[in-house]
Amino acid sequence: MSKDAEDLAGLKIPGHVAVIMDGNGRWAEKQGQPRTFGHAVGSQVVEEMVEVASDAGIKYFTVYAFSTENWKRSEEEVSVLFSLFAEYLQKLIVKSTKNNVRCLVIGDRGPLKKDLIDVIEELEEKTADNTGLTFTIAINYGGRDEITRAVRKIAAEVSEGKLGPEEITEDTISDRLDTAGLPDPDLLIRTGGEERISNYLPWQLAYTEFYFTDISWPEFNRDELVKAIIKYNGRDRRFGGVK
Repeated sequence: MSKDAEDLAGLKIPGHVAVIMDGNGRWAEKQGQPRTFGHAVGSQVVEEMVEVASDAGIKYFTVYAFSTENWKRSEEEVSVLFSLFAEYLQKLIVKSTKNNVRCLVIGDRGPLKKDLIDVIEELEEKTADNTGLTFTIAINYGGRDEITRAVRKIAAEVSEGKLGPEEITEDTISDRLDTAGLPDPDLLIRTGGEERISNYLPWQLAYTEFYFTDISWPEFNRDELVKAIIKYNGRDRRFGGVK
């Protein structure tokens, strides 16, 4: 048995893993490099981890690339991030088609430039029929913003007489979120030492297991993912019930 198979043997693999990829900028500064260098390295790690997650048997892998609050960062850092997004997503079209990965992008696309939106739409269209791992990227995403937009959709439907107030259920809300059709995450991993969700998937994380690590995202690798999965296997997931 190979080491890759051995260290996951007998473990229950989470179906959906969500990641807050924190620590890129701080990691770069410790190396004496600009923060933007950390983002460049971090994007390479994302590329590697999509393959690792797929090989491990994870079915859904969702990453937090840019939040609605990240616009507060310096103009230079934001500019570099969006250049990296455009370059990465373009490469992802070819790579995902080759590796049978379905790609989705969640978040408010309104403020994004048209050329980036065009790449996102091309990526989603060309990978829509792929049957392997579903890889979701959150760009200009905020959990409260997502819920607010969902509520507006529901309010409009009620106003138009398409939906009665008494018909609104949890499923009604879930079906109008950016993640409609995706299962809730089983495991959330946050790198970089912080222990909060930072407005990431607050509705979807209701019963998710959390794993925090001091490792910065540019240092994250397969061994670190295995550690998170091992920790996940030690959790007793009762979903509010009693065993």
